[in-house]
Amino acid sequence: MESAPILELRVTRAEPAAHGIQLFELRDPAGARLPGFEPGAHIAIDLPGGPTRTYSLCNDPAETDRYVIAVKRDTAGRGGSVRLVDEVQAGHTLRVQAPRNQFALVPAPAYVFVAGGIGITPILSMIRHLVATGGPPFHLYYLTRTPTMAAFLQELSDPAIAPHVTLHHDEGDPDLAFDLWPVFETPSRAHMYCCGPRPLMTAVRDMTGHWPSSALHFEDFGTGLAAPRAEDVPFPVRLARSGAMFEVAVGTTILEAMRAHGATVPSSCESGTCGTCRTRVIAGDPDHRDLVLTPAERNFNMMVCVSRARSLLVLDA
Repeated sequence: MESAPILELRVTRAEPAAHGIQLFELRDPAGARLPGFEPGAHIAIDLPGGPTRTYSLCNDPAETDRYVIAVKRDTAGRGGSVRLVDEVQAGHTLRVQAPRNQFALVPAPAYVFVAGGIGITPILSMIRHLVATGGPPFHLYYLTRTPTMAAFLQELSDPAIAPHVTLHHDEGDPDLAFDLWPVFETPSRAHMYCCGPRPLMTAVRDMTGHWPSSALHFEDFGTGLAAPRAEDVPFPVRLARSGAMFEVAVGTTILEAMRAHGATVPSSCESGTCGTCRTRVIAGDPDHRDLVLTPAERNFNMMVCVSRARSLLVLDA
């Protein structure tokens, strides 16, 4: 897959959207029209210090003059969100890849949306599109720990949206978690879109196992698959084609290390969910952490955006 065009965009707004969540508005410095996007699309941003991270667009796709993202400051992640929230302010310029979409809103007679925390971002874009275009009926279940941690409550209180929204705050108590089973007990003709923390996504997958697979759509950005683990250690990598040899440090992905050593690797989600950065493994013992490859595919491939290795890794690159 070819890399998306690179845009130099100015940050025109940087402000809180909720506790621990920062909203960023990006525009062309000369006021030029931006490449269009569809509901559910995301952009990749080159952050201060070098890493590239992916964020869902949450504004109406009909808007051609701006991109809007909301970023949760995650101190347990790889540091990208902390850099963006702490260092990027209005007036700064960022390198941004044009939008891509692996979470497209497909035509359906109705929609059920489930969002947890920052997972509201792509779904908000979908809802805005449906309202603006007079699309099919929908209902959103937006689940957060507290009201202060819920982004875009003002937008969701709009009279055209509010009747189709169920808000629930569990205060961090598992006993107060919202019961989604009545929503999914009986399959319908609706398509279901879910984005949020890994436990929520896993629970929804389990509850919708009897639904048609074609009607289920999950967005896994931000589930922490690439976040460092306590057992992580550095490991060496050799690129068979170029002969480059380097070490992948804890807190750095193979993809980032490959780029730092001159390798061109296509990527998109950088969260182990889209399959774009699939790379053939020639030798070594990969530690697979993706949500894409089948057991058979893992014998010869890996996703270098999230997975690591337990020994010297030789890649076909």
